[in-house]
Amino acid sequence: MEFNKSKEIYNEAVKYIPGGVNSPVRAFKSVGMEPIFIERAKGAKIYDADSNEYTDYICSWGPLILGHSNDELLEGFVDILKKGTSYGVPTKIEVDVAKFICENYTQVEMVRMVNSGTEATMSALRTARAYTKRNKIVKFEGCYHGHSDSLLVKSGSGTITYNVPTSPGVPEDTIKDTLVCRYNDLESVINVFDEYKDQIAAGIVEPVAGNMGVVPAKKEFLEGLRKITKDNNSVLIFDEVITGFRLAFGGAKEVYGVEADMTCFGKIIGAGLPVGAYGGKREIMEMVSPLGPVYQAGTLSGNPLAMYMGYKNLLILKERKDDIYNHMERLAKKLESGFNKIIEELNLADKLCVSRINGMISLFFTNGPIVSYDSVKDCDTNMYGKFFRAMLERGFLLPPAQFEGFFLSYAHTDEDVDKTIEATKESIKEIYSIN
Repeated sequence: MEFNKSKEIYNEAVKYIPGGVNSPVRAFKSVGMEPIFIERAKGAKIYDADSNEYTDYICSWGPLILGHSNDELLEGFVDILKKGTSYGVPTKIEVDVAKFICENYTQVEMVRMVNSGTEATMSALRTARAYTKRNKIVKFEGCYHGHSDSLLVKSGSGTITYNVPTSPGVPEDTIKDTLVCRYNDLESVINVFDEYKDQIAAGIVEPVAGNMGVVPAKKEFLEGLRKITKDNNSVLIFDEVITGFRLAFGGAKEVYGVEADMTCFGKIIGAGLPVGAYGGKREIMEMVSPLGPVYQAGTLSGNPLAMYMGYKNLLILKERKDDIYNHMERLAKKLESGFNKIIEELNLADKLCVSRINGMISLFFTNGPIVSYDSVKDCDTNMYGKFFRAMLERGFLLPPAQFEGFFLSYAHTDEDVDKTIEATKESIKEIYSIN
């Protein structure tokens, strides 16, 4: 494939944008190449500036459950656009989306719209701290909750790591109250709550980690986390920016039967437009201004365009949820089966493994099983980069980083998956020099 136009755009981009991109993963650095620049997309296909066609397994990192530029979803959008893009005062569509979320996530009794997942998690933690009158929070290795200062903490191999900023520019004092435990390891959580008894405001977790690749929580882990936080009068926050309305229509609660005190949303509730939200029990959310003392604001929060698209997306998902979610899970199972067959046939079980839950899936370049950050940190990222490039040449756009999940959509077909499995086998044989 030729990437001449993408190269030309990139050379211009680096003059004006740090690294030439507006989010680090788009730089394609971890897969050993310069980024491709996208021109358009439709259904499960995406096209770059050089008119190369790919089957897309990024899907804007999750929100495009119905695929790119879905006709049903876009119908009427221009009419909404003509009415205005932003008002700075309330609209009914904000109420419609909030009501929908509360009615379909029964653990969420009130919800506040924001503009990103980072805003949602940051605001949820601030609210939890005010509600409990405590400062310390617990997060987990490998779980990414956005780039707010208090959550950018480097986690190590010990039971708990704190006071080490992941990024320059984050004052150590800002993250001194952030405690990091091992994902899927209840013992580490018990130890932290024992050590900091009556000091922990909240525990925040991805019920299915999506930022170290797809790593599902064990049911007993989430159940134990629920009990520990409840026993210690701490707030349990589920970060469902990725999993909300994607893992299942009812999210983590539907899959695990565990109810959090607060939930953070993003991506799907805007159908690909910038959006986030945080919500929870009424008594907690009543802390938020203007009803309560916890200040949080945003000029574009509840933007009518994002709310319109998100609401329509959610209505479609609810109306056809069995068909849509069963379709994605069936294709994910088919991918999993195909990947595992390749691994077995090529005797690569010591080098490759698959992790899947419902319609979320990852192919890891390490041996399994995958249960935590410790399981994925030794992945052969160099080999994943070679695999990514081999698949790109064959017309498949995978996440340009080992530690991201593959996203399927309702627009993907059995033919897409069959061709993906065939290309995967060819690519794996190529990069491992197998005849």
